[in-house]
Amino acid sequence: MKPFAIAGLQLELSAHTDNLPHIASRLDHLMQVFPWVQMVVLSELAALGPLPRKAQTLPGPAEHAFQQMAAKHGVWMVNGSLFEAAPAAIYNTASVIAPDGSVIGRYRKMFPFRPYEMGVEPGSEFMVFDVPGVGRFGVSICYDMWFPETTRTLTAMGAEVILHPTMTTTIDRELELTIARAAAITNQCFFVDINGVGDGGVGRSIVVGPAGDVIHEAGRQEELIPIEIDLARVRRSREFGIRGLGQPLKSFRDSRVHFDVYDLDSERRAYLHSLGPLIRPDRGSRAGLDPLDSPAGQTAPQPVPQPAPQPATEPAAQPATPNQGELT
Repeated sequence: MKPFAIAGLQLELSAHTDNLPHIASRLDHLMQVFPWVQMVVLSELAALGPLPRKAQTLPGPAEHAFQQMAAKHGVWMVNGSLFEAAPAAIYNTASVIAPDGSVIGRYRKMFPFRPYEMGVEPGSEFMVFDVPGVGRFGVSICYDMWFPETTRTLTAMGAEVILHPTMTTTIDRELELTIARAAAITNQCFFVDINGVGDGGVGRSIVVGPAGDVIHEAGRQEELIPIEIDLARVRRSREFGIRGLGQPLKSFRDSRVHFDVYDLDSERRAYLHSLGPLIRPDRGSRAGLDPLDSPAGQTAPQPVPQPAPQPATEPAAQPATPNQGELT
């Protein structure tokens, strides 16, 4: 058994004011009540909210505040994320902070929520990190989970726990809970998905085990979520199978199938190019209801090639069989 204690902070957050004092206060309370917690995960954009105009350079003052919190309590921390003001772009970036307060890595969200999260550039590098004596952790953010390739890549890099800050304020949270369970099952890992409340989201943070079991699902109010996970469960699942059955990671490893749909010039992507532009739907939109309404220059998917028909052949003659009761 390899227990490790993680706490998700599902906090009431504001889109317009600095949330750092509230985060620090709730972290102090968490560590007073649950001093055994070893890692803390916050929701996406928890500190400064969802406005890109509040972007800061990294290192910067908000990240430094999180470093001080982690060092004060001697915990690992994923700070949710901040809008990062880079020289030529803005990114949605999560910082991973060690118990001594040092930043050991940063992850830039790969799939900004288009077309709503405009003006934010996607990252291009995956991130995993090791907690000595415990195991390997991977980081993804919010909409990344809708693309199973992200979680599969992290697990192929050895991640046993996916730490996933999110800021879901919309009606599709129920769908994300399904995705979180599917990601945990198909990758045989823990999935820790932390949302905010208030301006920070609709809550319902979820922690899922490597067999898809829901360890905890939060409500819609502010909640501190301290849990203890056993990473030995991941290794057992990956070697023995989910409930002694499916071993998807080994099957994926041993497959010789090349998924050329991921090649940008693959003919298998032709249908994707027939879809309309990635835009916000307008009132009265009939997008997808009538193929004749497709934007100019787009074509319908080509028919799937069918194998050539084979010429009919006469069945081989069979010896006559006497009817029942007929003399032979």
